[in-house]
Amino acid sequence: MDQEAQYLGRGKSNRALRQHARITSYDEALVDEMIEQQLGGNPAFVARGRKKKPLDMDKEVDVEAMIAVSIGFPRDALTEEEIEAGVVTTVLGEEQANYIVVRNHILARWRENVNVWLDQGAVMESIRSQFKNLVASSYKFLLSHGYINFGVAPAIKAAIPAESTKASVVIIGAGLSGLAAARQLLAFGHKIIVVEGRQRPGGRVYTKKMEGGGKMAAADLGGSVVTGIHGNPLGVLARQLGFPLHKIREKCPLYQPDGLPVEEDMDSKVETQFNKLLDLASTWREQMESVADSIALGTTLETLREQASVAVTTDERRLFDWHLANLEYANAGLLSKLSLAFWDQDDPYEMGGDHCFVPGGNVRLISALAEDIPIFYGKTVHTVRYGSNGVQVITGDQVFEGDMALCTVPLGVLKWKAIRFEPELPQRKTEAISRLGFGLLNKVAMLFPHVFWGAELDTFGHLADHSSRRGEFFLFYSYAAVSGGPLLIALVAGEAAINFERMPPLQAIQRVLTILRAIYEPRGISVPDPIQTVCTRWGSDHLCYGSYSNVAVGASGDDYDILAESVGGHLFFAGEATNRQYPATMHGAFLSGLREAGNIAAQAAASTAPPKIPKDIQSYAAILADIFREPDLEFGNFAIVYDPQSEDPKSFAILRLLIGGNAKKKYGDGQGMEPHKYQFQQQQQQQQQLHLYTIITRQQALDLREVRGGDGVRLVYLCEKFGVKLVGRRGLGVNGDAIVAAVKWARAAKKSASSVHVPNTLVETKIIAQRRRL
Repeated sequence: MDQEAQYLGRGKSNRALRQHARITSYDEALVDEMIEQQLGGNPAFVARGRKKKPLDMDKEVDVEAMIAVSIGFPRDALTEEEIEAGVVTTVLGEEQANYIVVRNHILARWRENVNVWLDQGAVMESIRSQFKNLVASSYKFLLSHGYINFGVAPAIKAAIPAESTKASVVIIGAGLSGLAAARQLLAFGHKIIVVEGRQRPGGRVYTKKMEGGGKMAAADLGGSVVTGIHGNPLGVLARQLGFPLHKIREKCPLYQPDGLPVEEDMDSKVETQFNKLLDLASTWREQMESVADSIALGTTLETLREQASVAVTTDERRLFDWHLANLEYANAGLLSKLSLAFWDQDDPYEMGGDHCFVPGGNVRLISALAEDIPIFYGKTVHTVRYGSNGVQVITGDQVFEGDMALCTVPLGVLKWKAIRFEPELPQRKTEAISRLGFGLLNKVAMLFPHVFWGAELDTFGHLADHSSRRGEFFLFYSYAAVSGGPLLIALVAGEAAINFERMPPLQAIQRVLTILRAIYEPRGISVPDPIQTVCTRWGSDHLCYGSYSNVAVGASGDDYDILAESVGGHLFFAGEATNRQYPATMHGAFLSGLREAGNIAAQAAASTAPPKIPKDIQSYAAILADIFREPDLEFGNFAIVYDPQSEDPKSFAILRLLIGGNAKKKYGDGQGMEPHKYQFQQQQQQQQQLHLYTIITRQQALDLREVRGGDGVRLVYLCEKFGVKLVGRRGLGVNGDAIVAAVKWARAAKKSASSVHVPNTLVETKIIAQRRRL
């Protein structure tokens, strides 16, 4: 049996939907047209071609902003990455506003034609010379972080240097994240090799050729759906390769256990009730605050269902169970283990647009990405050694050496401790690995002599006769329109997916055929035996041990960030489980590879230059995040941490300001809709969050707290009265580093007065050394 992992989106809109598109605050028809075609306009200070009227220019700026939002950028703010990179000298000023317009313009220009290499000179042709520095800053950031000039177009591949002269990197895994990183690193001039345990590229994205009886089809046994085409980098690859995408159609009839169609009235009633319970669960978690961290979504939904007397009849309960199974499919996990507090933490970042299939299978994308990449197949890694002298990646009796290593193995492999790391990974990372969930989804692929289920359908569902089997063959995908043959795939989710691992394949096929014949034969439609079948066993696959990640009880979105942190400046991590914004998606894996290619290139460049800041930036970010879990003073979106060495009112403190939302994520207004039918929650309607910092005195912190009129007034008071500038975490300087180190020392001493604090990261050691020099 072929053993791969289903690899789909876990946000509520990331699967085939009955209902598409939500009315938004902007002209959606215009946005759809412009984003889908990726037509770029010109910002207000662009001077290209004919003179624009002010209204025309404003409209173009708006469209370019929407394109940027679809890619993952805030409409009118900087990302934390941009602040870290120092793209502007002053945050929240006029320079930032102009930078954002330039950034959005560059993104739109390249998305207008992704088959060309967009160079800085071409950008300057449409930007006034007075903004040359902003063009240079934004272009460098977008290029190095993989937002432009990526992919497999001939012009992009032609830009790869003929000779690699920079640091060597060993990439573990030839899945989407590993291949994305490999191509980027080659473009940056690095030497790379990829070590892959399978005999093919793609990892959990796998297309199997099925054939027999004169029929042939391409079956995506792993990742299959491009979830949200707006801004999706996989859509960019498809455009570069000239592949048309097939929009998954919305129609999805449901059938009872006996094969009869579910009545529309009951269907609508239970769907509405289910959505209301999810909304009510969201309200509960707001009210419970931190208590919700230890409660399961499944437990909450069942309690609410009983209290509201929902789905009390047998037929209603079966339909309610189908929605629960669909939710477990969306998260590749049991609802009894899914975090009530954070199960949908990635919702603000969802890709908008249609969900699509790639005709011929995702192998077409994988093959293009793997072309000309040095990949060593059949090499299962069992040990990774890393340190100041470089890395060793050991497979059997073969050792691959390099300056750095990028580990892209699935979370399941890390959970099973199938790879030994020497030295061991930091406790912070191993705890995050333990907390995050890694669930299971299985498939039964069937090639038939002909399409008997109707060419107008892409999906249809089946209700189980008992709650314990609710996820067993609950949803069918028709690939007849895209695979090249009459192919039907049945999904197995939740507890049923676990039990399916032990079910004999013949028994599984017979159960599926029984369901299909109960649906179609009463209508006079004969259901033939399949020509060829494949049953997946993702949980038994020693190269993944499951399908994709989720936020389990006790975990949070922070754990994705922790898993993404590099260790010691030589060991890096990528993969869907390292992407907080887009976990459990194919594009999330791809984007994480681009991200780490940029981080590796930056680390390599920093190692050859005099260090101005701690090199292990991600570890420094982790330390900073830790100390702000317990601020000394907190009001509005401001948090203050004092220097514990002095109580003098003039002693320094670190101020952190949350931009783009409240400290606690708010839910409602369409949140929590069941995944098969609920409406899109557009990313454009959500604000991404980031943190800005500055150094002030204790007395200034107290004075700021007393300012009335809200955070906006406080911000003006902070900048104008105190004359400070807000910066990213890199900009705190020596004084900030000294406070961070002092807080770490003081809190460690408080926890164990008799123990000696030993720094557990390279960056902390550097911070302490800097403090001692002071």
